[in-house]
Amino acid sequence: MIISPCISICKSDPVTGFCNGCARSNEEKIKWKDKETTDEWKAKNIEDIQSRMADWQLKNFKESYDFKIKNGISIAKKKKLDEQK
Repeated sequence: MIISPCISICKSDPVTGFCNGCARSNEEKIKWKDKETTDEWKAKNIEDIQSRMADWQLKNFKESYDFKIKNGISIAKKKKLDEQK
């Protein structure tokens, strides 16, 4: 199972239409939720979205995505939950 690349920074760039957090298009986000979408497509999509990112965005994405894989939650979401305590 491949974890969704959503890192809980969900705002679309008005020029490109890609999410500022994960660099996915709205169509890609929808496809991730489709039960018929294969792990092969998801793995390729993660490569594709990373190729769209500038250096700073890629660094932040990788840090948060690795954290999400290890902890089951993105850094941004963890910070929001910690603030609510």
